[in-house]
Amino acid sequence: MSLTTDNVRPSELPNSWRIGKLTLAGVFMGLSELIFCVSVLAFGHYRIGLGIAALQTLAFITLVCGNQAMTYAIRARGRIWASPRPSRWLILSSVADLGSALILAGCGWLMAPLPLWFLFSVLAGAITFTFVLDLAKVSVFGRLQIT
Repeated sequence: MSLTTDNVRPSELPNSWRIGKLTLAGVFMGLSELIFCVSVLAFGHYRIGLGIAALQTLAFITLVCGNQAMTYAIRARGRIWASPRPSRWLILSSVADLGSALILAGCGWLMAPLPLWFLFSVLAGAITFTFVLDLAKVSVFGRLQIT
């Protein structure tokens, strides 16, 4: 039996055959996280007036929270709430990652300390970012026929 794609619709092809569309989706997701991170750092610098040491801590926290947001936003092609529940290992690793980062930044261990209200504001922003990205992701994936 030979494998041909003459009578196969594009939506039935494996993802590995549509690398161009997956690359575009990845660029969209990466640019979205970049915008989130730059926005948080710009807010910290221009609105709050953080110095360089505090901005370095903020960059660390923003990357940790942004990467967790991205992880949950891209685990499924559809909506976050319609996807299967995350595994215990994913939840535990997320709690460990966020918890250790927030403790380090809040206590000022290995970095300049930031107030807890500010750290939790970044976390809340990342949670919001997750749901906004999820809305945009479904639309972008639909246009690229990745769903």
